[in-house]
Amino acid sequence: MSLERLAIVIIGRNEGARFLACLEALPEGVGQVIYVDSGSTDGSIEAAREHGAEVVDLDRGQPFTAARARNAGIARIAGAEWVQFLDGDCALREGWIEAALARLQGDEGLAVVCGRRRERFPEASVFNRLCDAEWDTPIGPALACGGDAMMRVSALRAVDGYNGGLIAGEEPELCVRLRAAGWRIERLDAEMTWHDAAMTRFGQWWTRTKRAGHAFAEGAALHGAPPERHWVRETRRALLWGAVLPLVILGALLVSPWLVLLLALAYPVQVVRLGLRDGDWARAVFTVLGKFAEAQGALGYYLSRLRGRKPGLVEYK
Repeated sequence: MSLERLAIVIIGRNEGARFLACLEALPEGVGQVIYVDSGSTDGSIEAAREHGAEVVDLDRGQPFTAARARNAGIARIAGAEWVQFLDGDCALREGWIEAALARLQGDEGLAVVCGRRRERFPEASVFNRLCDAEWDTPIGPALACGGDAMMRVSALRAVDGYNGGLIAGEEPELCVRLRAAGWRIERLDAEMTWHDAAMTRFGQWWTRTKRAGHAFAEGAALHGAPPERHWVRETRRALLWGAVLPLVILGALLVSPWLVLLLALAYPVQVVRLGLRDGDWARAVFTVLGKFAEAQGALGYYLSRLRGRKPGLVEYK
């Protein structure tokens, strides 16, 4: 299969050895390899050039976002019909490019295909393992993809690419607009990439989960109207469990300590419910705990909006 009409766009910032693994796993014969750098100081730009990639060094006078970086990559695509997006901490799996191209070429209604992203070291921490479970999405028609995906360039350009102002949740937001334009997204039953979250500390997990809450709230603000209702339920759940219920419990202190205890039992009961349902008790605990971080992210988004400020990039590594 000829890869001349395929472009690969990689985005990254100070990914170090992870980025070198990404470059070394690239297939030969690709029409274009474009690396968009967001202020690296670890030699990533030099490494990309040594591997034959075209480098785009983002203007450091503007806030960095993954969406802005991907748009910069799209702007440099010349003649390719398909583009494989990669984060700099990911590496392609053997056979993915061929499988993805075959599926896109076989169905002109598909704009995006993605596969199984796996954590390279899930045993390193419970947080890495939670990431690996997060990547295990259902096979078949999908509402959205993640940062690693192969897309039809004409479809991307028809909807003006990514929303460059988003600091998180840019892929699902793009997919909302693609589906509204009549395109489809599909998750293939194929190994796609290795991902190295390198998430070994609780603080990293909390920051990443808080960023998800921000994405939920901003996504709901953009596309929460019917019929899409994009991330409305996720935002409501985060605010209910992470903000409203704690305030109600505090208010119950004025009534009765028994009422406080009764309301507080909602959290362990929810953990038990999720644990029995999924058989993964660690995931159940962190799902419930994560609602506090998500609520913090959502409330932070609302506060920034009230103040008329653009939120800054949220990084956990």
